[in-house]
Amino acid sequence: MPVMPPARPLALLALATLAACNRQAPPPPGPTSTAATAASATTTATGSHASAQATQSSTTGHGVKESTDAYEFSYSWPAAADALPALRAQLAADEAKTRATLLHDAAQGQKEAARDKYPFHPYAHWQEWQVVTDLPGWLSLSSLVGNDSGGAHPNYGYAAILWDKAAGQQRQPLDLFTSPAALAKAIRADFCKALDAQRAKKRGGNASLGSASGFDECIDPLAQTVILGSLRQKGFDRIGFLIAPYEAGPYAEGSYEVTLPVTPAVLAAVKPEWRGAFAAE
Repeated sequence: MPVMPPARPLALLALATLAACNRQAPPPPGPTSTAATAASATTTATGSHASAQATQSSTTGHGVKESTDAYEFSYSWPAAADALPALRAQLAADEAKTRATLLHDAAQGQKEAARDKYPFHPYAHWQEWQVVTDLPGWLSLSSLVGNDSGGAHPNYGYAAILWDKAAGQQRQPLDLFTSPAALAKAIRADFCKALDAQRAKKRGGNASLGSASGFDECIDPLAQTVILGSLRQKGFDRIGFLIAPYEAGPYAEGSYEVTLPVTPAVLAAVKPEWRGAFAAE
């Protein structure tokens, strides 16, 4: 996945709404990474009609896809992450753990389906890490995480990694601020306004579904997946909030995504030792 150019917005591209009972993988949050061509290997996985493909390249990063009668698994990360050994090791460990959990759960699901005599639907996990922004001292990644455990429809959420290149470790975005309360005070009004504008767009011009729906009130932005990004590539000048289904609206509305500029009020909430990493508008 190429590094986001300066003119590209921070926000991940909008997700298409998943219809109920759609058993397909959720759509990716942005342009899919190009196929690795420098190196590839094909192996055989357990189970009939099984196949697996793994790719690794200095220019395209890492990706693995597996498909068997019991499960589907895909996990990838971009070249910018692959170039950082500690981050690459962290992602590889997460891939291995996630795959092991999927295989265990799928095997259990097959046993239960056979025991109770109902059709078994393959389990699945899809995850693609993408670059939000790549700064000299920081790499910001986000990922759509899709799961299917044989229910009525797949579920998906988000994950994020903020990597401090100098320290060689992950940091939590909220740890860069003096307190969650200080950041919430700086962004809540703008966040709620932007969220309701998106709700209205999805709801035919009205942000409300009726108080009985439970999806009319503003939500806690800091309880969502928080990502930091940069439009001008001079520091973090955007803060994004990735909102999974059921958080701000019913499943049929899909996900929401709010992106706000780093204003002087937001910058004032940043810890002094991290203010050099930000660039307020």
